[in-house]
Amino acid sequence: MTTAANEPVIVEVAVESATGAAAAAAGGAQRLELCQALDLGGLTPSPGLVAVVKAAVPLPVFVMIRPRPGDFLYDDGEFAAMRRDVEALRRAGADGFVTGVLRADGEVHAPRLTELVAAAGGAPVTFHRAIDVAAAPERALESLVTAGVARVLTSGQANTAAAGVVAIRRLVLAAAGRLVVMAGAGVRDGNVRELVAATGVREVHLSAAVRVPSAMVFRRDGVVMGATALPDEFSRRQTDADLVARVVAAVRGA
Repeated sequence: MTTAANEPVIVEVAVESATGAAAAAAGGAQRLELCQALDLGGLTPSPGLVAVVKAAVPLPVFVMIRPRPGDFLYDDGEFAAMRRDVEALRRAGADGFVTGVLRADGEVHAPRLTELVAAAGGAPVTFHRAIDVAAAPERALESLVTAGVARVLTSGQANTAAAGVVAIRRLVLAAAGRLVVMAGAGVRDGNVRELVAATGVREVHLSAAVRVPSAMVFRRDGVVMGATALPDEFSRRQTDADLVARVVAAVRGA
């Protein structure tokens, strides 16, 4: 699992559509994280979306397993759905999975995580930024290693990876090559080289999204489909190939 310091930095891009996947690929991303509802932090996509994205791009597609927004303490029904989603999305072509489960005390829910890794059937599992709200991230890391997790995505318990560099570096040292530590949250071309140098990570994660206006001509204002705190109904996230390309160019040779 050890990653040599002279190996190229891998850029993973979170997307929520085939269009976004194609833009990320055009920008030079090496791997995709496929979600729905990135405005909510990313939720489980449908098997149909997984199949369409797999047909659209040649990149590895890691699929989010998260049944709802909010915390990572799941009841029995939610966890049963997560386990079945892993099985169904593996059949749909997922190359890997992204998930996280915690107990009420902030520790990793090790038995459930082990179940999800087993359900993945050998496909690599990434533990997502649930580690950033865990009670003791370095202790959580040991649970991930024991469960057979391949990598962990972290911002270093901060809102952005740039603000969490010290904690990310601690995780890299604690991992000691037993799993990959990937830095994410607020990664941009202007900070990614410094982030890689300060932490020692060889993988970075970003959504590379901009908001674009809806193509709708007729618009009925004042009617919303969800919480009013979310962006309006007449704009949407769109992966920006140029932003991806700038990050890829910035880490080249880092």
